[in-house]
Amino acid sequence: MQHAEPLLPPAVPAHALALGQEGPAVLGELLSTAVAALSEGAAERGGPVPAGAPGELAARWEARLGTPLPEQGAGATAALAQVTRLLAAGAADPADPACAGHLHCPPLAVAVAADMAASALNPSLDSWDQAPAATTVERSVIGALAGLAGYDPATASGVVTTGGTESNLMGLLLARDHAVTRHFGLSAARTGIPSGARPRVLCSRAAHFSVARAAGFTGLGEDAVIAVPTDSGHRMDPSALDEELTTLRHRGEIPVAIVATAGTTDLGAVDPLPRIAALAARHGTRLHVDAAYGGGALFSERLRPLLAGLAEADTITLDLHKFGWQPVASGVFLTRDAADLDPLGRQVAYLNPEDDEEAGYTSLLGHSLRTTRRADAAKIAVTLKALGRTGLGALVDRCHDLALHAARTVAGHPRLDLYAPPTLSTVVFRYLPEDAPEDVTDALNARLRRRLLAEGRAVVGRTTAPHPVTGREAVYVKLTLLNPDTTPGTVDALLEAVVRAGTAEAP
Repeated sequence: MQHAEPLLPPAVPAHALALGQEGPAVLGELLSTAVAALSEGAAERGGPVPAGAPGELAARWEARLGTPLPEQGAGATAALAQVTRLLAAGAADPADPACAGHLHCPPLAVAVAADMAASALNPSLDSWDQAPAATTVERSVIGALAGLAGYDPATASGVVTTGGTESNLMGLLLARDHAVTRHFGLSAARTGIPSGARPRVLCSRAAHFSVARAAGFTGLGEDAVIAVPTDSGHRMDPSALDEELTTLRHRGEIPVAIVATAGTTDLGAVDPLPRIAALAARHGTRLHVDAAYGGGALFSERLRPLLAGLAEADTITLDLHKFGWQPVASGVFLTRDAADLDPLGRQVAYLNPEDDEEAGYTSLLGHSLRTTRRADAAKIAVTLKALGRTGLGALVDRCHDLALHAARTVAGHPRLDLYAPPTLSTVVFRYLPEDAPEDVTDALNARLRRRLLAEGRAVVGRTTAPHPVTGREAVYVKLTLLNPDTTPGTVDALLEAVVRAGTAEAP
């Protein structure tokens, strides 16, 4: 297929800076080029995802890109137009109503604009003198979100992260340090985990995979993770958790942390936080809540009750590039007690010398696992101020309404099988061919999703879940509805596309 070359404005110097004396004017011209290329690429794509087989698409894009490092540069305008159009033409566009496969939201325009401003200024949040105002903005954003979660902003703390995976890693890292100090009087950050210690982490069977991976990264070991059984709603069973904790104590093993989930990836299930928090307190165990998905319910008057008990957690994961409509990355880690971050603290002569800190030039170096760190808090601050809690809550409620509508439509369709009523904004279901055994149904649901991708018609998710009757792991598809501009009509059209693909793939 031939692609018309974009109409380009006059070339701007490739070496021009984003700011400075002439930078803003140059940046404005380049942004106009980028916006035009985004539109051209979207028109070329013509749907939620490019049609074609992966290998064929990759070969086409490589040919169009050419060598990424030519001997002589093409110039800023031409290079920007070419690569931006290619990215847009080959995107899975979360703003398209038929792109509903993952916890990947379409970002708000105001957040994207704020992200551009932060990129142009390019502050780094590892020292005050690299990010004077940005340091204050992040502290303020963390304070506001800590208050939203039920913490006291005066004593809580936290940091903006790359997402739930980094935040969960921080939660287990601080829990590890707390447990080693409490049980052995040592610093795990300095001496490691004492020989003979038998640490354990407890989470539900539906917890995010990053919990086990974080246990590996922190030296606890993935084998230290105990998967606690769940109830019929895929929530951690408090009785089973109590039994596990009691057994650990009798065996002389150390429960480093309980990780509860507020919004599982597939079903949006929220563990019973008040009962889990009570057990954590009774057994003297740290509680980390992974609310990367469900944390957005805090904005909603309707859904906020789902997170009752969240403030009892020692640490919390939030993710505003899910329910928050931020460009990635916009994760947040919160801790009820600012002193929990002490093990991360470092005094570095070229970043935060002690006399600078004493003079008021306080850095955020000891809040993060990273050193150089961009001002992702800026786009969050702009969004919070622009929409307020009620504005963001309205967007959350709109997505929840779409999920309820989709579930009703699935439940009423003769060829669709709803797995469970939605809690947040995910709807898990499958296509049922006539008189087909379960293995055939599994394979068909896997194929219909790939058919939709190959045809460029839709992006729907895929997962496995225990069959409600047989208990065997069955293949399901899912809609993750995070686009508040989607309508019930476009959801119906997406479900019909699933049905057509299932019919086409049926034996």
